[in-house]
Amino acid sequence: MSYFLQLLLNGIHNAALYALLAYGYVLIHGLTHRTDLSLGAVFAFSGQTFILAAAFGFSVLWMTLPAALGFGIIIAALYVGAGGYLVSKLIYAPLEIGSRNTVLVATLGLSIFLMELSRIAADTRDYWLPPMLASPVHILGPAADISLTQLQIVNIGIALVVVLLAELTMKHTLAGRIWRAVSDEPTASAICGINPKAVQTKAILAAYAICALAGFLAALYYGNVSFNTGIIFGLKILFITAAGSFSRPLHAAFGAAIIGMVESLWGGYFPVLWRDAAVFSLLVFVLATRTNVDEQERV
Repeated sequence: MSYFLQLLLNGIHNAALYALLAYGYVLIHGLTHRTDLSLGAVFAFSGQTFILAAAFGFSVLWMTLPAALGFGIIIAALYVGAGGYLVSKLIYAPLEIGSRNTVLVATLGLSIFLMELSRIAADTRDYWLPPMLASPVHILGPAADISLTQLQIVNIGIALVVVLLAELTMKHTLAGRIWRAVSDEPTASAICGINPKAVQTKAILAAYAICALAGFLAALYYGNVSFNTGIIFGLKILFITAAGSFSRPLHAAFGAAIIGMVESLWGGYFPVLWRDAAVFSLLVFVLATRTNVDEQERV
């Protein structure tokens, strides 16, 4: 029983990272209604850039470790922010009136570009951060031997706060009402004086910031985020969001959290080699079930 509870606790950390990625994805898809495969690459790119910049600051600029980590966060945030703005202007703005598949192809190309850029910058090597805040915190007391590390608790807390603040913003502020208005009726919103393209740009920047935060948290915990994980994470978030909701960020985040828990349980009881195949099979089953239910409701 304690082993099962330990897996559940570890799954909460996975769930927090997936929830951030799914929430960010819906911020974009809810406005554009286009498939975007770049957010998984942004997650991996931000984590890799953070590690490389921190390593440069520590080993070349002779910074202390906290200063080097802060330097890495600043550099990665600048890269991701500039990238989000360019994606809004160079991909979404010219392609939004075309076929839905154009954005999919363009963001797939962007994902490959970011992965190759990270690989070249790292010289096809893996750089690792030292373990941080790795002391165990016994959740049910020392006798139960069920624990999370200090960093896991910090990451989970940060993810919860970000999702809650984002949801409060979406529900109770003018920015959230504008996002919902543009998501439902962009033409009518424009007639009422709202600039849909400006809203779209801000949503892309917010989504990239959330995905970059997930990349930072993953890099701090795992010590490394490989440059070749972008497409897998992008596909996972796409399927998870499709199974959760393409228009409600909180529903998508909740669905992603469930998948994070499932992955943790699978890794504890079954071969890790088949984990991704099992997760994708589950998501395909959920999507097929939802499609059948929707068709029956229309009839």
